[in-house]
Amino acid sequence: MSTSLDEHVDRWLSPTGAVALVLKQELEPVEGDGGVFFPPTYADVGYNIDKLGDGTQVATVDSVGSQANRIEPMFEKGAGGDDGVAALVPQIEIEIAEGRRVSILRAGHRLGDAIIRSSELKADARAAFAAFLDSGDASLIAKLAPTSLVFGVWDSRDTQAKLPRLVQSVIRAWDVDRLTRSAQYVPAIDYAALELFSEEEKAKQEGDPKSPLAKRGFVAVPATGAHGGIVARGPIVRDVTINLVAVRRLQGGQASEALRRYILGLSLVAATEPLDGFLRAGCLLVPKAGVKGSWVEVARTGGRSEVALDAATARAFAAQAAAAFVVGADRVVKFDPKLAKDDLKGGDKGEKAAAKKAAKAKK
Repeated sequence: MSTSLDEHVDRWLSPTGAVALVLKQELEPVEGDGGVFFPPTYADVGYNIDKLGDGTQVATVDSVGSQANRIEPMFEKGAGGDDGVAALVPQIEIEIAEGRRVSILRAGHRLGDAIIRSSELKADARAAFAAFLDSGDASLIAKLAPTSLVFGVWDSRDTQAKLPRLVQSVIRAWDVDRLTRSAQYVPAIDYAALELFSEEEKAKQEGDPKSPLAKRGFVAVPATGAHGGIVARGPIVRDVTINLVAVRRLQGGQASEALRRYILGLSLVAATEPLDGFLRAGCLLVPKAGVKGSWVEVARTGGRSEVALDAATARAFAAQAAAAFVVGADRVVKFDPKLAKDDLKGGDKGEKAAAKKAAKAKK
């Protein structure tokens, strides 16, 4: 680990330290500047494109939640990542059936996910959230699921414990134009000529994508005006923020300092490791050639200064911090159908009520 980063960390964790580390990284489609790429589509909305007051259109290319879900699995052992990174966190899997396991690093709601409440991990997770609600101590959460602290967690279906994201990443494209595309499906043969159905049925249903024959691919169907991607005339920018204020607020009893350094180490790794730019079909992005993104430290006064930060240095610091904190144990726990069925009925109402009461008293 470099001495310079160690000195930075000491400053960042001091009461008067900087408020955040931020990165603006310009991206481009693999086809190059001006290439067409496809943002995500959402139900009843299509592309999420906002129009600013000056008429500029800004498209969400990858949301905060989506970015978190892409980054978190890098800590899973054997998931195509680096085992050195995986060693930084406990490897806890839930056994669904013989030979079938799911890592909790794949759980969308992290330690507050339904799969946690439906397993032998339920009691430990509830105890960890209860400790946080009772005294603000997040160390038990860090021993079970430290990435829940890095990317945020809300135990909304049980204790109501809520912790903010420390690492936030989002990709937006600026000054975009929306494109459409059309296609024409033509069946391989004329099925009406083979008397599978009449010419009258063919004429009636051809061209209607909702007709039974069209749905099964027996008649010609046009597809017009479908989403055709976007072109960005402005930059495509990945904005990454590490919230240092939230890191400093983490409590872990006598181990508070070790906890903060450990979680900051994980946050630095999550923020600096290169990401796979394949976001979805038609959206393969890479860092823009010739444009170097730099990490910036933002002081509480608003002052900004560049800081040297890279993946290798972040890993080295994180490994040292993880050893000092002592990473939680690896475990394999069983999925329990009975717990899942109870949860579907609303869970243990008595315990939930007590947890909510404690959360309310905390406020």
